[in-house]
Amino acid sequence: MVDVQKPVAQLVESSDEAKAAISSGLASLLIPEMSISGLISTVAALAMVFGGVFPFIPQYRDIYRSQNAEGFSLFVCLNLLIANILRILFWFGKHFEMPLLLQSIIMTFTMLALTHLCVTVKHKSEIIKAKQHNFTDFEVEHFWKWSSFDSYIQFTVTFTAFMGLLTYIFLDNWVFIETVGFLAVFAEAMLGAPQFYRNFQNKSTKGMSKKMVAMWTCGDVFKTCYFVIRNAPAQFWICGSLQVMIDISIFLQVYFYRNLVPKPAFS
Repeated sequence: MVDVQKPVAQLVESSDEAKAAISSGLASLLIPEMSISGLISTVAALAMVFGGVFPFIPQYRDIYRSQNAEGFSLFVCLNLLIANILRILFWFGKHFEMPLLLQSIIMTFTMLALTHLCVTVKHKSEIIKAKQHNFTDFEVEHFWKWSSFDSYIQFTVTFTAFMGLLTYIFLDNWVFIETVGFLAVFAEAMLGAPQFYRNFQNKSTKGMSKKMVAMWTCGDVFKTCYFVIRNAPAQFWICGSLQVMIDISIFLQVYFYRNLVPKPAFS
């Protein structure tokens, strides 16, 4: 006879632990310790929560104003969606600081908003309407190059549901949880790689917001130091350092491509 009480009890216990961790984290964030160190800690935490979004504001404004998204790699959004969804799931297996969890939630919605803008702009700029490609067509060559925003939502929901189910099944398997944590921060560390590759293809950084990359770099340096000081899991600060190196590589592209005639942008 199958004993269903044990897994149900574990589920209830995990749920209670998660609720307690969330309540404790929010309380410490909203009601800081009344001291200089407590105030500094709160400011740093708020910077972690909202700081990741700020670099994308100049890029969003540039695309919206110019109605041209060719210089921006949409795979940047894919990287951050995967990274932050995995980080949220990682939290359920290994509770880390609440600011990092809130940052992931906010960043997920930010990337969906930026993706929506890019898809809308590209659709409007088409003089001759191309063949429509959707997520449900399962065409590998058109992955993340779909015609409608609905397809991006479908992928996000599917990926979240699939990884969420795996996390629930293997929640007590530390190897799986640590792997999810590593994949989350590694995907985020590779944030600049799609943009670096697009610049390399075009032999130009035109259309890419330099302010965005500058804010990436400042933010990545700050959060890597934050990870070290706050004793975050090793995956965080190791991949944070990698992210800083990629940011610097993109700035080198800005220097080397400054006098080159740009090639036509690739889709």
